[in-house]
Amino acid sequence: MKCVYLLGIVLFLFSTVCSAQNKQVGFSGGFGFYHDATVTAPSGEARAGFGPRFAAGGVVGERFEDRFGGEFRYTFQDGDSELRSGTLEANLDAHSHSLLGDFLIYGRSRGPKLQPYGAVGFGVKIYQATEPPTAGRPLMNFATLINSTDARPLLSIGGGTLYDISERWAVRFDLRDYATPFPKKLFALAPGAQVHGWLHDFVPLVGISRSF
Repeated sequence: MKCVYLLGIVLFLFSTVCSAQNKQVGFSGGFGFYHDATVTAPSGEARAGFGPRFAAGGVVGERFEDRFGGEFRYTFQDGDSELRSGTLEANLDAHSHSLLGDFLIYGRSRGPKLQPYGAVGFGVKIYQATEPPTAGRPLMNFATLINSTDARPLLSIGGGTLYDISERWAVRFDLRDYATPFPKKLFALAPGAQVHGWLHDFVPLVGISRSF
């Protein structure tokens, strides 16, 4: 039922964006770096999050005023779920899907080839661990890594630039912080353990877009 609701939101955002003029479609790739959350337990402290890996995605949007625009963005990111303390580490194969709508504010009026902008967006990020867990992994006194899926609300803050290379084509550079509450379904906390903080995923992206 949650998937149906999410699909409805995605289709609504997509149809809203694509019904207007000055549309853009783009694709990009990059690399994501997480700032982990902290897990505390009677035995000490550990870091919980996801490893740095490649990211790729697509975007559709429009510039509906001289200085304002809107986009719908999808980003896939690889990266193991991880638990670390000192020299010990546990991990499972995992990845994530981010779906969000962005509001853009451009720093310049139309005309110049270089167009910087700031962006803020809201959506959902779906974390998925795909490797079956095995017994005897380290750091189970803090948490156990779980093969599961967890959809969390997503806040995105960042910006970027568009540089026109022709009348229809542009190169784009983006840097986003994808922030979510901690995906607890992928980390079963040990008795007495607590998790502190959100996950912050810093994702620089380079891509190309075409306007219509």
